[in-house]
Amino acid sequence: MSELYLIAAFAAAGLLGYKLISEVPSLLHTPLMSGMNALSGITVLGALVSTAAAAAAGSKALGFAAIVLAVINVVAGFLVTHRMLKMFKSEHKEGLK
Repeated sequence: MSELYLIAAFAAAGLLGYKLISEVPSLLHTPLMSGMNALSGITVLGALVSTAAAAAAGSKALGFAAIVLAVINVVAGFLVTHRMLKMFKSEHKEGLK
């Protein structure tokens, strides 16, 4: 029965997150992405600590997968943020450097 509550909480969080993000004006997306990259860094730290404390080999493998996915999320987030910021630079300023 507790699994049903967890699935319902996950579905509700997903729907709420989608609704909140869809209402954000486009001017705020880049600052929000930068903030989320910082939170994803905390996820990497949590995955590292959890993996270090794991005793079973299966738990260590799952922790390793969590570390890899969290690092991919951080790197991809910074790449997308950098790409978005490049869109706002004017060509005249880049030519003067």
